[in-house]
Order: sequence, then structure tokens, then C-alpha cells
Amino acid sequence: MEIKPPKDKCFGVWLIFFMLGLGTLLPWNFFMTATVYFTSRLKDSSLVDPSANETTAGEPRSVLEAKFNNVMTLCAMLPLLLFTCLNSFLHSLVSQRLRVMGSLFIIMSVFTVTAVLVKVPLEPLPFFIVTMVKIVIINSFGAVLQGSLFGMAGTLPTSYTTPIMSGQGLAGTFAAFAMICAITSGSEIQDAAFGYFITACFVIFLSILSYILLPKLEFFQFHQDKNRKQTLDKENSVTLMEKEAAAEHTAQNNHQEISMMKIFKKIWTLALSVCFTFTVTIGTFPAITADTRSTLSDRGSWDQYFIPVSCFLLFNLCDWSGRSLTAICMWPQKDSVLLPVSVLCRLVFIPLFMLCNVQPRLHLPVFFQHDAFFIVFMILFAFSNGYLASLCMCYGPKNVLPHEAETAGAIMAFFLSLGLALGAASSFIFRALV
Repeated sequence: MEIKPPKDKCFGVWLIFFMLGLGTLLPWNFFMTATVYFTSRLKDSSLVDPSANETTAGEPRSVLEAKFNNVMTLCAMLPLLLFTCLNSFLHSLVSQRLRVMGSLFIIMSVFTVTAVLVKVPLEPLPFFIVTMVKIVIINSFGAVLQGSLFGMAGTLPTSYTTPIMSGQGLAGTFAAFAMICAITSGSEIQDAAFGYFITACFVIFLSILSYILLPKLEFFQFHQDKNRKQTLDKENSVTLMEKEAAAEHTAQNNHQEISMMKIFKKIWTLALSVCFTFTVTIGTFPAITADTRSTLSDRGSWDQYFIPVSCFLLFNLCDWSGRSLTAICMWPQKDSVLLPVSVLCRLVFIPLFMLCNVQPRLHLPVFFQHDAFFIVFMILFAFSNGYLASLCMCYGPKNVLPHEAETAGAIMAFFLSLGLALGAASSFIFRALV
């Protein structure tokens, strides 16, 4: 007789996974939000990029300024891919607690150093190098943290992947609001950046406290014990078969060696779908979208708020809405051909954004002049990203046997990171074509 699972009292586990999702991406979102601060410290009149590129103020940009966004994205996404891949293999060798707690402590330490460096003067080149090293560290351990969280969620009911995705979506919204508040208050760039980094440290600290509380909740304990029991039962049955015949023993060993490939074969459509979703998204946002300029320059301060509101805030709000919608609606079904078709249809957003008023530009004409086009494209682009990605991540671990769920979650996290890395690499090409 199967034991009835306990209820998630006061949605405690759901809220903790939401907090951990928030803690996973909020630091990186604050890093992206502070781009103006970073580029302001890279100004150097002796390093002017002749291909030129002018800032909105009409001043020539140095090489380091001009390349900062693309290099930052690449330094973020490649380590994210590498360490997510490593996490897929090491999750059975390194304890879950060490992976999660260790990653959170290291990320918090890096942000503490970043906050301190706001007050320390550095030359542009050393500052650029130090910043990129910090980005590599943050995203390397962020990958381990993200893969571990999706693996943990894979052992729980399907809906428990949603709070992680939703928390990650809120992270961007929170960071965008912080950017707008800083502009409105008229704060100095350095003061605003210091506030971003200290806030990120505080959120990571709350995430650490949340994770410490998680194993004490009955609902989480029940599903963890259930998963361990199923794994032990499987191992015991394997041991029994090994004793029965040497040939069967060999066959079972082979089965164990290729188990990850077998799991991938069950979820390959969903894995490639989430990969393609993020390739399109990161290939376009923010490399192209953040360089779009308002055509309503006569509207006073609107030009100052256009990118913070229409690009960052709108993207993150709609992305968060899409991710959160999967908590109440999961359509199309996991085996439906409509899911991969919908993912492929998002490819149209690349030329649509390239034909908006992206500046500077060398090749393509501006076809969509009015700001309204950009705003409508952004709403559809962001919502579809959040909804389809969350749908794929929810379905992945549920397409396999219960004892394979954690591995499936880690594989899905790897393909999510692969999509981010491919998007970062392709962003150079897309931006150059504009």
C-alpha cells in the first residue's frame, strides 16, 4: 500500500524553491544592470575604436567599452555551459549540500569583493580583466547551483520546477526596477552600483538560510526519502541479477554506463527545444535590443528611460509572467508537436529586432521606425521565452522513470546552458549584421 504524501504546508517548499531561483539569477541580473557603471570605468581616450561606434551622448567609445557587452555575455555563458556539463556527471560524486551551499557562499564572496571595488580606483584594462574574471567565477558556480536546483526539483512533483523558473524571472524584474529607481533618484552611477551589489549579497544570504531550512520540511523529506528508496530498490534488484549470472552482470553494467544516453533519448526533443529557445533569446537580448534607440527623441526624458523600461523591465516582466503561467496552464502537452514548432517560430524575432532602430548600424535599413513596434515585439519575445522554456524544464524530468528524474533535470539544465552559450556566441554575428 502506497503511503499518501504529506502536504506542502503553507507552500513552504514552493516558496523556498522560488527564493533559491531568485538567488540563482538575481546576482547576475544586477551585474548586467550595472553595465553603465562598468563601461563608465572603461573610458580611455587612448583606446578609441575606429569602427565607431558612438554612445548616445555622441562621444567615441573605447575598444573596451564597445566590446564590453559581447565579451561579458561570452564570459558568462561559456563557463555556465562547461560547469553545467560537469555538474551532470559530478552530481552523484559531490553531495547536494556541498554543491548548493558552496556555490552560494562563493557567489556571495565575489559580490562582496565587487562592492568593495566600487570604491577602489583601477585603470581601465586591469578593471576590465578583473570584471571578466568575476563574471567567469559567478557563472561557473551559478551553473552548479542551477543544475543542482533543477535536479532537486526533478524528485518533486512537476509543478515544483515552476517556482525556480519564476524566481529566476523575478530576478530580472527586480534588477530592472532597481535600475529605473536609480535613474529617477538621480543617484551617482557608483552609488547605484554599490547598492546593486550589496542587495545581491543580501538576497544570496537569504537563499542560504532558505536552503538550510529546506531539509527540515516534511514534504521535502518525504520525496527525498521516496527517491532514495526507489534508487536503493533498483540497486538491490541489480545486485540480485548480478548474483544470478555473470552474463547478466555484464549486461547490467553496460546498462549503467549508457543510462545517461538512455535518459537523453527520452527527453531529447525537450532538451533541444529549451536549448534553441535560449539561443534565440540570448543571441538577441541584450546585444541587439539594448542598442535600440527611441525615435521619439522629442519626448523629454523618455529617451533616458526607453531602454530601462522598454527593454529590460518589459522583457523581465513578460518573461516572469510566461514562466509563472505554467503553474496554472501547461499547454501544449509534452508529446505534442506544437511545442517544438512554437520554439522554432521564435526565430522570426531575430530579423524583427534587427530591423528596429538599432544604433549604430552599418548594413540593414530601419524598417520598424516607431517605438511601438519594438515594444510589441519585446512583449511577445519575452513572454514566449519564459513560457516555452519553463514548459520544457517542467516536462523533462517527468518524461523518465522516477529514479532517473534528478539526472534528467541535470541534463535539461545542461541544454539550457548550452542554449545560453550558443546565444552568446551568435550575438556577435547578429550584432555585426545590423
